[in-house]
Amino acid sequence: MGKTIAIANQKGGVGKTTTAINLAASLAVLENKVLLIDADPQANSTSGLNFNPDSEDGATLYEVLIGKKTLEEIILDSEIAKLKLAPSHINLVGAEIEMLQMDEREMILKNAVASLKEQYDYIIIDCSPSLGLITVNSLTAADSVIIPVQCEYFALEGLGKLLNTLQIVQSRLNPSLEIEGFLLTMYNGILKSANQVVEDVKKHFGAMVFNTMISRNVRLSEAPSHGKPVILYDAMSTGANNYLNLAKEVLSKNQAVK
Repeated sequence: MGKTIAIANQKGGVGKTTTAINLAASLAVLENKVLLIDADPQANSTSGLNFNPDSEDGATLYEVLIGKKTLEEIILDSEIAKLKLAPSHINLVGAEIEMLQMDEREMILKNAVASLKEQYDYIIIDCSPSLGLITVNSLTAADSVIIPVQCEYFALEGLGKLLNTLQIVQSRLNPSLEIEGFLLTMYNGILKSANQVVEDVKKHFGAMVFNTMISRNVRLSEAPSHGKPVILYDAMSTGANNYLNLAKEVLSKNQAVK
């Protein structure tokens, strides 16, 4: 049975979608069957894999959440053989309002994912940068969560609110939800402030912090505009190497658990 990992942080601009795309791609390149679910109305994971979120043909996660399609019916093939995508659309903003009227509204995505868990080694969910109903659905559907933390001033700001939300989800909806790890992103070793953030995060969260850090990297920031994960855009770049190392760390940790 596959493992479902949500990538979550309600603070924007911390590398959440970059991590979702590139971790999913790296796991797939390492011969794992991976489904990336874009649960963010901004649909950046969708466009980052070279799909047009405004395309008229084909359904998206919106139709799944309002009960018009199954998750399997919306899945798209990516350029990487073992990587599939469940696309998003700006319509997803309206799904939260429609879901309010539904029974077990926090469980909709979990129920949708359940039928597919046997088909994938990893299901990665790119969460919305908010703590609304779709993010709660994502956390309820997940086995664990990766929390990207930007290596800049105010990095720890807002983490308390996210951790509080995780506790509520654990206590009421998903008792088995775990923190897969805190991922330090946008690291620039030259900056004293960046190294201070690394020190602070490791002091707060200890062994829960991934050894791999994601460095600031031009090729990594360019890749989405070309509709490619960085490993396809420039496999020799620092960004590609960082995310391959993260994927190996995730695999190693989960094999150790097994």
